Amino acid sequence: MASAEVFPAVSRDEAGDLAAARRVLDYASEAISALGEALNGEFSRAVDVIVGTKGRVIVSGMGKSGHIARKIAATLASTGTPAQFIHPAEASHGDLGAVTRADALLMLSNSGETQELADLITFAKRFSIPLIGIASRADSTLLQSSDVKLLLPRVREACPIGLAPTTSTTLMLVLGDALAVALMERKGFSAEQYRDFHPGGSLGRGLVRVCDLMHTGEAVPLVEETATMQEALLMMAKQHFGCVGITKAGALTGIVTHGDLARHMGSDLLGRPLTSVMTKNPKIVAPDQLAAEALALMNDKKITQLFVLDPKDKTKRPAGILHIHDCLRAGLQ
Repeated sequence: MASAEVFPAVSRDEAGDLAAARRVLDYASEAISALGEALNGEFSRAVDVIVGTKGRVIVSGMGKSGHIARKIAATLASTGTPAQFIHPAEASHGDLGAVTRADALLMLSNSGETQELADLITFAKRFSIPLIGIASRADSTLLQSSDVKLLLPRVREACPIGLAPTTSTTLMLVLGDALAVALMERKGFSAEQYRDFHPGGSLGRGLVRVCDLMHTGEAVPLVEETATMQEALLMMAKQHFGCVGITKAGALTGIVTHGDLARHMGSDLLGRPLTSVMTKNPKIVAPDQLAAEALALMNDKKITQLFVLDPKDKTKRPAGILHIHDCLRAGLQ
């Protein structure tokens, strides 16, 4: 009863709903294609300006354009280009102090006549701060004042009255993404750098590498082939990895695990040579491999540890050891 009062029954028009949704997507698709065709050397000039900026990219816009500006600033910042959103109205009441001569301005306005942007434009001109403008009118105040003019194609808004920012804000959004990607490629932005900016969440976990989790130095359980079985067992017990690596002149030749010991258990075990008990050519990983790949290998082979060998190291001496618990503690699944 209460539910019916809170959510009163409405007549459904599934066909009309789907038609509206498809119209929005069609308009957006057409507009993005038009934008792609309209791009010219000004886009590359915008990339040049941002690459040459020693400070930050200050992104600003009002209303719906402001929401898009916030997203562009966030995308730039997370992909290697320091950026910050400044609300144009707040800029007129003190936040202009956050803008320096080392910065560049990226300003968004569909009409190019947003009054609230006036003080930022004036400030940019006064202190010779590079200004990149995004608008749909070449003769607008914003683009006429800009050092780099990114002209949006004139498009139909998808709303039934043709006024609510829909298609136009989609164009601003994809143009911001295009700038961010072009900057990443121009700068050679790497997956390692991306991981550094995304340490939390699934993005960061997915880019963790073996070298970030592995144990190194004296923590790596290793003995030479000439060692006694008792020495190998003592090393295994000391390091708590459930295994010991067997080496010859420093190079990894095998591994002895609890499973190997169980398979060769007998009264003569302590007197047997390690080479007769060890598993030869054990599974290994490289330091720069993704930890997720190492975890997948351990799950597939039903093992709990992997020795880490650097393929560039001709001695084949283990650089470290990775245990499945290290991956699980890092949040990998």
